[in-house]
Amino acid sequence: MSDQLGEVEHRLEGVDQFSSVVSAIRGIAAVRLNEAQERLKGIASYAGTVGEAISEALVLIPPHAPAPVSSTSGEAHLFVMICSEQGFVGGFNMRILDTVEELLAAEANESELFVIGNRGGAAAAERNLAISGTLPMASHGDEVMTQANRLAEELYRRLESRKVDRITLVHAAPGQAGQNIIQRPLIPFDFQRFPPAAPTEPPILNLPPQDLLEALAQEYVFAEICEAIMLSYAAENEARMYAMLSARSNIDRRHDELTALTRRLRQEQITSEVVELAVGAEASFGEHR
Repeated sequence: MSDQLGEVEHRLEGVDQFSSVVSAIRGIAAVRLNEAQERLKGIASYAGTVGEAISEALVLIPPHAPAPVSSTSGEAHLFVMICSEQGFVGGFNMRILDTVEELLAAEANESELFVIGNRGGAAAAERNLAISGTLPMASHGDEVMTQANRLAEELYRRLESRKVDRITLVHAAPGQAGQNIIQRPLIPFDFQRFPPAAPTEPPILNLPPQDLLEALAQEYVFAEICEAIMLSYAAENEARMYAMLSARSNIDRRHDELTALTRRLRQEQITSEVVELAVGAEASFGEHR
């Protein structure tokens, strides 16, 4: 009986320790989510400034459709799936992967899959999806800009080698109703999103208008990549918070079960000891009688 009680008490101690770990993970995820939401404001401001510059640059060129950022002759559609680098995120990666599988199945032309995040890469490999390249996902907010640079360099390298002519980002975004999956067409660049706007004063140009427009388009693409990675980073930590909340509920339920079992075993042990004492006292009384 005492051995069983000791084992249960040891398991209860382990549950308490795991509860502390879960609370710590949840707290870190909450801090990182708030950090990401604050940094998204700066990214949005930067994208807005570049977008205004594009609108003003559009009136400086002849009235015909501007060329995309990179002129290609390929036919492949590259899907970039942004997932998590770390675990404890519930079904976060699976929902993104489900969306990507639907997009790949519906694509009429040749398509490729590029994965950001080792967890997403492992999940894609389990589903036997061909992956043309991978990059790690940012684990901290400070890493987002670096990873965006690396991804942009990889995407432009593929455009310049004429391996792809379309690029779509697929990533998650936080939301009150749960995880939102966003499909973000990146290339070809859609200039029609920016209505031409004449500047209040004639701009001072150091580049031909067409070159300036293409440079601004590349800056806007970079801002979109930064926003996509930061949104995914925020959604990942939001998913981790919910996963830890669910884990905490299970831990509390298990803690209550083990606590009740410990009390029952202690009561049984006390009862057993009382019975042994009573039997011993009765036997001793019989001998003396």
